[in-house]
Amino acid sequence: MAELLPHCQNLKEQVDSILQLLQQEPCAAACDVTPTQTSLRKAISPKFEIVFAGAFSAGKSMLINALLERELLYSAEGHATGTECKIEYAHPENERVVLTFLSEVEVREQVFCLCEQLLLCKVENINQEDTIELLRQACETIIQQEGGESKSERAKQAKALILLLSGYVANRQHIHTVNNATYSMEEFNFNNLKEAAGYARRGSNSAVLKRIEYYCNHPLLEDGNVIIDTPGIDAPVEKDAQLTYTKIQHPDTSAVVCVLKPASMGDMTKAETQLLEVIRNNPGIRDRVFYVFNRIDESWYNTDLRQRLDNLITTQFHDSSRVFKTSGLLGFYGSQIKQTSEKDRFGLDSVFAGKVNQTSNQINNTAELKEETPQFVYEFLRYCTASGKLSADKFRISVNNFESQNQNYIRILSEQGTLLINQLIQDSGVEEFKTAINRYLTQEKRSQLFKNLADDLEDVCIQLKKYYQDIQRDLDSQPQEIEAMKAQELQRLNQQLQQVGNDFRCHIAAEVNQVVTNACDSFEADFKQLRSRMIHRLDELLDTFSVADTYKRATLSHPRNATAPLIAILVEALYYLANQLEDILIESSEEIVAHFFQRLNERISKAEYYRQLYRLLGNDGGLELELRKLEKQISQALKNAARVECDRFVRESPRFYDEGTFSIYQYRQTLQQTSQGYDCESMVEAEPAIKQLLKLDFEPKVSLTIRITFRQTINQSFKTQLLPMAEIKSDEILQQYPQARAYLEQTLQKEAQEKIAQNKLLLDTVSEKIATFNQSTSGINRCLEAMQLYEHLLPTIESAHPEIVDRTSFENNGVAQTVVQTIEA
Repeated sequence: MAELLPHCQNLKEQVDSILQLLQQEPCAAACDVTPTQTSLRKAISPKFEIVFAGAFSAGKSMLINALLERELLYSAEGHATGTECKIEYAHPENERVVLTFLSEVEVREQVFCLCEQLLLCKVENINQEDTIELLRQACETIIQQEGGESKSERAKQAKALILLLSGYVANRQHIHTVNNATYSMEEFNFNNLKEAAGYARRGSNSAVLKRIEYYCNHPLLEDGNVIIDTPGIDAPVEKDAQLTYTKIQHPDTSAVVCVLKPASMGDMTKAETQLLEVIRNNPGIRDRVFYVFNRIDESWYNTDLRQRLDNLITTQFHDSSRVFKTSGLLGFYGSQIKQTSEKDRFGLDSVFAGKVNQTSNQINNTAELKEETPQFVYEFLRYCTASGKLSADKFRISVNNFESQNQNYIRILSEQGTLLINQLIQDSGVEEFKTAINRYLTQEKRSQLFKNLADDLEDVCIQLKKYYQDIQRDLDSQPQEIEAMKAQELQRLNQQLQQVGNDFRCHIAAEVNQVVTNACDSFEADFKQLRSRMIHRLDELLDTFSVADTYKRATLSHPRNATAPLIAILVEALYYLANQLEDILIESSEEIVAHFFQRLNERISKAEYYRQLYRLLGNDGGLELELRKLEKQISQALKNAARVECDRFVRESPRFYDEGTFSIYQYRQTLQQTSQGYDCESMVEAEPAIKQLLKLDFEPKVSLTIRITFRQTINQSFKTQLLPMAEIKSDEILQQYPQARAYLEQTLQKEAQEKIAQNKLLLDTVSEKIATFNQSTSGINRCLEAMQLYEHLLPTIESAHPEIVDRTSFENNGVAQTVVQTIEA
């Protein structure tokens, strides 16, 4: 774009200054600066890229030709190339073209893709003349079968393949194997833009060009405007289609002309719907989208198409003021033939000279020359006879069967003259589109870019202004004298003690709830360890259990008897196992309690209320001592609970002797085995069976303890002990007001001095930031005023609040200076 106005030269520094201020403040987290940065980049960028996007054959290139009023870009039915064309401004003497060719690898990829779509045999080598000729013949056959090269998508693809192969053969010396070769127009011996553009427009050449850069003289391209023509979004080669989407998503893209085909197709295609979605997702484009329904002339001859198009625009595009209906073909060539006359047969010998190829036709041994009819002539005659656009009173037009199409064309223009051409151009809608985009680019674009920047920046400025004013009000509410500051702090003391007590109570409640709801990972790990140890210990006791030792203890208890029954062995075993498991349960419970209180003490010591408590009392208010005391109480409670729990293990399970259970069966088998003799040996021989019997009894009991009952006991112990303690301690903290007041009075003098000095420092810092803010916003506002955007001026902070306190207002000026210097250092 042209250079920024003098008042806008420092725009980037001024906007960056405001954004830097924002990043320094807590309110930055709630404010997204990405839109502002994007708007700034667009406003100061030297270029403004307008991307033309749409399906192939939508008429993008023809519309660009119409905008620039010269035939620069290749335009034909069907997809012929994945060429990206960039058109920038140049002075007349510097007009030029830069050509970049596809590599051989890329050409081969497109050939393979088109062959696959046309169901042709895949070729391995495109450098063989025979292979290329076979493909060309196959494509010619397809075109004949389809009734012409523009009659169907398949025919268009066949024509595209012919052009691609022809272009590859004709430009083989310019095409490198892997790299994309770039040439200036001088390297092709072109003397001017017209010759170079003519070369690039030829279908076979355009088919093998990857990128064309035009530098031409046109008012529309001034002020940094760059027009970019992209491949079709539904291109048969996926990489070509992706090129368009990538360009639309690129940060440099500022506006999009979306060329759509519903006028000739009836509905939006899936690719077009996706295109609109991609456009909406680029924040750099915003509402700078022109929707052009090209080939509108197709709807003139089909009522159903016309109604569907009108309904589509009404329902899906009603919120946009940039919707246009055009016929690029009629509009562009209509403006071209306006400069012709009967002398050059209204452009057949000039504008369409390359399209009117004379062919020899033998009739009655007489050689006749037959002209081809340009597509525009067909559409022109169709417009004259079937469009319904021409008034019968104003235009009396006839098409004679005994005349050729070209002859009818020449005669009608000779009869109707400029009046018909002007009507054709008006009905094409191209002039309306040209006027709208010219007006936007030359009159509206710059002010809209700055308006967007101002709107985005306004949110940031409002956030900062509110934040700074809130700080000023808060500082203003603070006492300005040491005694007043002390009085205020003492008034707040009771509230602060109450808040500390509440915070402590809430913290304890949260910790207990974490335990009760199984949400504390560390506690769960400790309890999992308890379970593991209990299970492991039971297995160990069963493995090492000795019937012989147990038999000895049983007979030793009864000196008059030389034998012992099975029931005596089982009784001894039940007591033994239960007591051993009790030791493990008590030990594990003590570890759980110790670990919990260790974590609790660490978390309390790091809590803000704990630091506040030390500030107010000079100590922790007895929290640590109370927690140590409570730890012992809970530990003892769980010891007692563990003893009760394991004492119950001595009793057999209620269903142990139920009929039909495996346990009673095992018991009877064991009894039968041990009753075979009266000595110790018969009992020892039954040791495996006795162990199995004990296992059947103990495993369910231990499982019930570690999975259900004892966890509930722990939860209940923690809850019934910790929560009442927290309530009592919270009240005790509040009751320590006299001690807190006495302690605080000792330190308050120094704190008040430091706080007043800190407030002064904060006020100075805020005042500096406000000055920077006002300087930046005022500079931006001068720029906006120069753009006449008075309704979008940014808010400023009218005047910084007077200083809250001066050093001379301190009771001891020397002390205050020392404090301020210390803080500043």
